[in-house]
Amino acid sequence: MAASDRRAQEEGGIKRFDPRMLDRSVIAIPLLEEINKDDNEIHAVIIDANLDYPGGRDLARTWIREAIKTGVAKIAPDDEKQAVREKKSDLSNQYVFARLSGKVIREVVRLDVERAGKEAKTVQRTQQPKKRGRAAWPADATPYRAIYRIWPDFKISPCITKSLATVKADAAQTSFCAHGLDITWAIMDSGIDANHPHFALHGNLDPASPLHADFTDTASVPKGGNAALIDRFGHGTHVAGIVAGEQLADGTKAQKMRAVTRSVKGYAEGDSPTVETHEVVLNAIRGMAPRCRLVSLKVLDDEGNGEVSNLIAAIAHIQERNGHGRLNLIHGVNISLGYDFDPEWFACGQSPLCVEINRLVRSGVVVVVAAGNTGYGALAAQQRTTNAGMQVTINDPGNAELAITVGSTHREMPHVYGVSYFSSKGPTGDGRMKPDVVAPGEKILSAATGKLLIDRAEGKQCEYVEDSGTSMAAPHVSGVIAAFLSVRREFIGEPERVKQIFLGAATDLKRERSFQGAGLIDLMRAIQSV
Repeated sequence: MAASDRRAQEEGGIKRFDPRMLDRSVIAIPLLEEINKDDNEIHAVIIDANLDYPGGRDLARTWIREAIKTGVAKIAPDDEKQAVREKKSDLSNQYVFARLSGKVIREVVRLDVERAGKEAKTVQRTQQPKKRGRAAWPADATPYRAIYRIWPDFKISPCITKSLATVKADAAQTSFCAHGLDITWAIMDSGIDANHPHFALHGNLDPASPLHADFTDTASVPKGGNAALIDRFGHGTHVAGIVAGEQLADGTKAQKMRAVTRSVKGYAEGDSPTVETHEVVLNAIRGMAPRCRLVSLKVLDDEGNGEVSNLIAAIAHIQERNGHGRLNLIHGVNISLGYDFDPEWFACGQSPLCVEINRLVRSGVVVVVAAGNTGYGALAAQQRTTNAGMQVTINDPGNAELAITVGSTHREMPHVYGVSYFSSKGPTGDGRMKPDVVAPGEKILSAATGKLLIDRAEGKQCEYVEDSGTSMAAPHVSGVIAAFLSVRREFIGEPERVKQIFLGAATDLKRERSFQGAGLIDLMRAIQSV
């Protein structure tokens, strides 16, 4: 296409579809973009050998190594940093790893194209002689190239500890761009700290949004401020950070991202275990759906106290803002709180809160609820009292039939350690199977503020701390569903179908059904199942 044609296509700022955009570049697009910025910058690269190369893969890799030496000798003969990473390359049968500048990368590609063209013409002359009255077919050099693709050697970094990989959210973000874009999730909790840097990169919290609301009698709110965007207790910010948000370190001392983790140092005789805190520097951290928009519905006060009426009022607020199912401004809700349920009070799952949650689901909103942390207790036996896992301990509103009730499992080894001892177990008091699924809930690293920061950091300066409970498991599920809806948008407003998809895609941990529900939540399998 001529330059004038391209200009004509882009007049008025509208860039029309160009079929050539679908052609694959030998240099992968993210690497090509970096090379175009600065040809002299050195990049760690992965060179993928062409499996269809006539001489075989090994011959292709040998030629690639020689081409790199030739390219470096021509472009940067005195630069010892540019070379094949021999030790790594020897461990692979498919790839050649190297450190090369943009100019050398382009030269290696040029050498490959030049050689492939010559080989193609040679084969054409020997195998396809020109016939009278008909021109020979043009030579296709592609099969004779030794290089299939040159990829950037992406840097790896930790995210919400190990749990991002446990639910396969990292794979879904890479494969399907499942980042939660244009999905809005409400957090019913103690508020969200709008000033926390975890929510700055993607603007997850819009301070001017009328969707944020406070349902407590919060005192000492700055003039013009919104109590829902202040979190002195800290629980809501930690939960929200698991659902969405992202922070990247820029490498300077001023921008180091610090986290505090905890471990048991040891037991002194007759005493409780000693807990030791550790400072950790992070390169990056992100939620399950990093680009998801967040709405703060404050239902717990600065001390972490609240009433069921706060939750019911918050549900009514969502119903009104959503036009009772006609507007879909809020797509999902996370409720990482509840209260112990006693079947003597009223029919299980029929409390006012459970009824309102079921109505909210039927209006088109996904509701994710923590199962509770009352799954472990004392049993009185004939000889002695013993501690054991307790069934029929699901908290309200986890008893709500249409809610997705979430239990807790280990953050990175769920198949080994199974369901967390503290996680509330089913069935419900009236015999229904709960929880629905389990997700990582042990020692989860997320955004810290307020009293949670003071309690966990013990005087250390940081932005992230660990916390445990089904309160941490539920936002994992909220986040992966937000990510799912961002790429499978046809299921927005269909929460019961979404629940069915995720229960069907869950990984069986081979534990008791009343402990694990359908199993471990799996985002990749859910996306690929529809």
